[in-house]
Amino acid sequence: MISVEYIFVGAAGLLLLSIIASKTSGRLGVPALLFFLIIGMLAGSEGLGGIHFDDPWLAQSLGVLALAFILYSGGLDTDWRMVRPVVWKGVALSTLGVLGTACLVGWFSATLLNLSIFEGLLLGAIVSSTDAAAVFSILRSKKVSLKGSLKPLLELESGSNDPMAVFLTIGFIHLLTHPGASLIDFIPMFFSQMVLGAALGYGIGRAAVFVTNHLRLEYEGLYSVFTLTLVLLTYGVTASLGGNGFLAVYLVGLVMGNSDFIHKRSIMRFHDGLAWLMQITMFLTLGLLVFPSRLIPIAGVSLLVSLFLMFVARPVSILAILLLGKMSFREKTMVSWVGLRGAVPIVLATFPLLARVPNAGMIFDIVFFIVLTSVLLQGTSIPMMARWLRVDAPLPPKPQLPVEIGPSCNLKNELVEITIPPHSAVVGKQIVELGLPPGTLILLMSKSGECFAPGGGTVLAENDAVLLLAEREDIASIRSILEGSSR
Repeated sequence: MISVEYIFVGAAGLLLLSIIASKTSGRLGVPALLFFLIIGMLAGSEGLGGIHFDDPWLAQSLGVLALAFILYSGGLDTDWRMVRPVVWKGVALSTLGVLGTACLVGWFSATLLNLSIFEGLLLGAIVSSTDAAAVFSILRSKKVSLKGSLKPLLELESGSNDPMAVFLTIGFIHLLTHPGASLIDFIPMFFSQMVLGAALGYGIGRAAVFVTNHLRLEYEGLYSVFTLTLVLLTYGVTASLGGNGFLAVYLVGLVMGNSDFIHKRSIMRFHDGLAWLMQITMFLTLGLLVFPSRLIPIAGVSLLVSLFLMFVARPVSILAILLLGKMSFREKTMVSWVGLRGAVPIVLATFPLLARVPNAGMIFDIVFFIVLTSVLLQGTSIPMMARWLRVDAPLPPKPQLPVEIGPSCNLKNELVEITIPPHSAVVGKQIVELGLPPGTLILLMSKSGECFAPGGGTVLAENDAVLLLAEREDIASIRSILEGSSR
């Protein structure tokens, strides 16, 4: 029996190596998740560390827990005003796009690997979701952003397509383990999971905002503990009632992230750090679970499935959905290429292992190989592809005002932080020329990394951040003035 002290030292060492590797990944333009997986594999029973780990149940439990916190953090950081214009495209991509990708990969896998059609569809469902968080971390490291609606569309798709992949995976496992089941069973299961997950997620999110603003806790740190408990409660209750827990926690984060509540900024920082911890833990655990010697025999067929997924299945599914949209062909091509596979497929690949589905071991190894090749081929080429398609844009700075704002007391006035977007009509104007509602005070301004109290003659520029005090009924008109386009 290994002493707990050695376990602590080993865990801390792996986490420290992963943190250092994340710095290296930014310079090389490779997703950090690849380094996390490699570190886990090197620490495993066939690596230098010699840590024997072969427990799919524990790996799946840690993966589900980590994914719940990652999705909540993703929802918390999603700006609804940015994604609202592309919400229907995003929902179509995260449902029909995932279904189309799963079916095409399933047919190809069943034909190539001599699997049953449901086993092939199970493999397709497992690898059908994307991880754009890794994509945007690569773009940020290269100081690159995406033009127009591409960024919000990809953020919305990646944040909301995991629930569909989970639903399809569980559904095909049900068909494989229950011979009397049929595809018709998917219809009530789909509506039960999605409708219940969406309803509970939205309801709990609205209730959480109200409770957070009225708890009046003595210690600020307890608010982060409250939201941590909220994630566990949301997922547990929703899943127990037959809903999709991942969809529910994402919507709770989305509702809270687009509402005002006490200590919002500190809570968002806490969950951002927690999401990184969960990602590192999940990838290290899954890396430990993999035996590299098993990947060699299936490398050839896995590469063929991976290439089919990248160059046929996702592009066909995406282009079919966006066919009638107003996006240019270059933008559609970029959306098709940004289909980076992350940890979710590897977590879902543990489901067939626990359900004792035929060929579950081979499916797990193929999924792991697909994730590796996707990270290596797609992950490293995304900045180059964005430039080649001419859909790249400079990464705008994100100014932060050193003030924590929130509805901490019952005033009819509110503190609001607004960032001046590019192409705003107020760019180049003095504050005195804005025509803000009477009683509005601009208290603090961040310009080019410097914070100061502005005067009436201060000229506004894009990406300036202003902290202002205004009456609640005037906030909508103030946003319209400061964020309205000059086009």
